[in-house]
Amino acid sequence: MSNRINDNYMKLIQSLYPVLQQAEEFKAAIHPITESAKTIRIPYEAISSTENIAKNIASALEPYVIAMKPIIRTADLNSIGLMSREIAELVNIGKLERIKQGYYRLAENDNGSDAELIAELYPDGILCMTTALFYYGYSDRTPLTWDIAVDRNTSKAKFNIDYPYVKPYYVEKEHLEYGVTEAIYEDCILKIFDRDRLICECIKHENKMDREIYNKAIQAYINDSKKNITNLLDYAKRRNIHKKVRERIGVWL
Repeated sequence: MSNRINDNYMKLIQSLYPVLQQAEEFKAAIHPITESAKTIRIPYEAISSTENIAKNIASALEPYVIAMKPIIRTADLNSIGLMSREIAELVNIGKLERIKQGYYRLAENDNGSDAELIAELYPDGILCMTTALFYYGYSDRTPLTWDIAVDRNTSKAKFNIDYPYVKPYYVEKEHLEYGVTEAIYEDCILKIFDRDRLICECIKHENKMDREIYNKAIQAYINDSKKNITNLLDYAKRRNIHKKVRERIGVWL
């Protein structure tokens, strides 16, 4: 367990102690925190009012969670002694917001950006299509969804979330291993297709794109001094659209 985790657990214990000090089992439930510290279990059975405890625990829990991550998994809550009953109560009183099954965030947390949520929920996803076009300046339309390329074997249920709005593009795994770079998006590092791979994907899916967005993207790419036509043609071969790319781009070169 890292020093950061240790510090946060210590702060959590100190903030929870006034709430739970009347529970006879409390001291026995807290073990010394060391590098090999085990899961902390807090005896909520010893407390009579679940609602009041939930409110106090939510207040004590907030700085700890914010310091760790924007998304709170059920396992994170379980690790500090919050089980299904307490989690449900925190949701009911408006302290926790359920994003999807097993995933929550603090309802009053304004610090977590959409990009942080995307990075936490879809660490293997790659920004593509309109999201990536906007990032590179190839489109001036603010995307309504987060377009993300993912392994075609990824469960569709993973994208059943109310917010942020995500549009997955299912791709064979081997095609997620090239033409990928990183983007600083809302102070968060996310995977993204590089410029050449992005345009390659746009040409491959041109019939599914808004025609105006598509045409502007092609023109913007042609005028981009950072483009790499060699890479573009290499990606086109891998995606089996080499002839199509030459027809769309060649006339402008």
